[in-house]
Amino acid sequence: MLKINLIETWYDLIRALHGISFEVKAGQIVALLGSNGAGKTTTLKTIMRLLYDQKEEQPEKGTIEFNDTRIDRKDTAEIVRMGISYVPEGREVFPELTVMENILMGAYTRKDRIGIKNDIENGFHHFPILKKRCNQLAGHLSGGEQQMLVIVRALMSRPKILMLDEPSLGLSPVLTQQIFHIIKDINRDDGVSILLVEQNVNMALKYADYVYLMENGRMVRAGTPDVVREDEDVKEFYLGIAKEKSVKGYKRYRRKVRFR
Repeated sequence: MLKINLIETWYDLIRALHGISFEVKAGQIVALLGSNGAGKTTTLKTIMRLLYDQKEEQPEKGTIEFNDTRIDRKDTAEIVRMGISYVPEGREVFPELTVMENILMGAYTRKDRIGIKNDIENGFHHFPILKKRCNQLAGHLSGGEQQMLVIVRALMSRPKILMLDEPSLGLSPVLTQQIFHIIKDINRDDGVSILLVEQNVNMALKYADYVYLMENGRMVRAGTPDVVREDEDVKEFYLGIAKEKSVKGYKRYRRKVRFR
């Protein structure tokens, strides 16, 4: 469905992505994991052509294909019309517009009024609280409600792939669990494939079908959640499960500090 092949993206003289390749198959939830600065957000923005500059095209090398059509030289609006929606990090709502007006902004490429109405109701089915808030200004919503709103807004373009950048950022554990449960419902019930960037590794491994791990703009691990979860480096650096030798070293260090 979505195939990224050896893409390189640069910020001026700094290479942010070093020839990465991965794919999202139809019906999958795919997670891109990694620490801050690994290149996860840059990857999503490169796919959506949000780093496009009239003088310098991105990616500089490699190809991006969606349903066997290259999209790496198309503009963002055309990519959205083809079936890819992007929910950026930080819950970027239009604060001076109502919830309903924000949702309708997601349907700006569409003319089918009945379909739009049905999709709004489907969004409210996933997030009932938004129906109660539909006439409220988006800037007055809680952080969790704003995250729900931007997801519904992205779904209004009827995407085949929904790309989510840090959907759990700043949310409580309860809200995070709720958001991920609904993401799974959207994937299963609406048939929308998901490309997910997330630092909550435990949550991503719980819901993803396939996982890619990024470090310094490179892909360093790939596999099913069960395979990735058993990787010793993943256990130590992302799941907080220290290797036995590291635990012993830490205990020796604590004894030295205590009696110094």
